[in-house]
Amino acid sequence: MPESFVSPEFWVAVLQIIMIDLVLSGDNAVVIALACRNLPAEQRRQGILWGVAGAVGLRVVLTMAAAVVMNLPWLKLVGGVLLLWIGVKLLLPGDDDGHEVSAADHLWGAVRTIVIADFVMSVDNVIAVAGASHGNLGLLLFGLVVSIPLIVWSSQIVLRLMERWPVVVVIGGALLGWVAGSMIWSDPAVGGLVAAFPAGSASFAAALSALLVVALGKWMETRRLRTAAIAPE
Repeated sequence: MPESFVSPEFWVAVLQIIMIDLVLSGDNAVVIALACRNLPAEQRRQGILWGVAGAVGLRVVLTMAAAVVMNLPWLKLVGGVLLLWIGVKLLLPGDDDGHEVSAADHLWGAVRTIVIADFVMSVDNVIAVAGASHGNLGLLLFGLVVSIPLIVWSSQIVLRLMERWPVVVVIGGALLGWVAGSMIWSDPAVGGLVAAFPAGSASFAAALSALLVVALGKWMETRRLRTAAIAPE
């Protein structure tokens, strides 16, 4: 487990948290824009700032709570399995299910809409970031502090990058698979089962999970596109 700022493991985990936040928070800028689009011009900036502040505060609290309980038996296993599916879902063509956001015509209505929408959309992000932090609250807070400005300022850029270069999405899915495999392997409930495995088995399991997510996601994407192509119009 990372213990200091000079530990390579610490910075690897920080980079994982940042990339997870960027990949899984790409839609947040769209939600914010939709919620504030009917506000007067002078209130739009306030709505964005307060909405982002509320959403970020809520996410920090939820993620800290998840990191604390993640050390209980079976929760890492369950969270890891769920994260595997989240990684696969990330690789599938989007259906814009997160963009049905009603615009508000007053400031606090827009703020409330942003916070509620972010809460609904944050389950995958909270699980992934809590897993990448390995239950280390110091690491978790540091990673969130570093990544929050990146999300606020560059989520639109990341969204365009993912649309232009699909490999960014594939890398994100593989990262989620890696974190999921690490979570499952490190669950206290399975510790006795894997204790006899040789050194490096945890990394092998994480890599295998990453490959599983990419392979399953690509297979499901191909199947979905093939079904759509042969469906009667």
